[in-house]
Amino acid sequence: MPDQELLDVYLSDHFAGATAGGELARRMASTQPDSAVLRPIASEIEEDRAILRQIMKATDVSPPAIKSALGWLGEKAGRLKLNERVFGRSPLSAVLELEGLIAGVSGKLQLWRALLLVAEGDHRLSAFDFATLSQRAESQRTRLEQVHAKAVSRALGKP
Repeated sequence: MPDQELLDVYLSDHFAGATAGGELARRMASTQPDSAVLRPIASEIEEDRAILRQIMKATDVSPPAIKSALGWLGEKAGRLKLNERVFGRSPLSAVLELEGLIAGVSGKLQLWRALLLVAEGDHRLSAFDFATLSQRAESQRTRLEQVHAKAVSRALGKP
């Protein structure tokens, strides 16, 4: 059985990240040229967040209101970055946002892998299919990397 206090912090931190990632993915899916690829990924990210909430409930971890709010606020604040444009978005905005999503999905992949290991000694986690969740995160990352390559070509041109 894992240390409950550490598990609480670990799951809470990932939940806050999932909140920010879900916001970013949803916004990008509605504004980017590759929205047909991004929309299903945004839906999957929301499903993964819901599963994480179920895991938190099963392990007696309360969703962190403050951390989730900070994750949500952080995603909004990330839109204010200086991009040498007074009005409108820079072509680099999509590149950087996709890199943020890729990093978030990579972190989620590590979460699922860690919980797969922890589940061996914690019966509360036996109902969750962490192997399948890991495969889905790998698929999300692959699809995001493909969209990223297109965004880099649009923003910076091909070498």
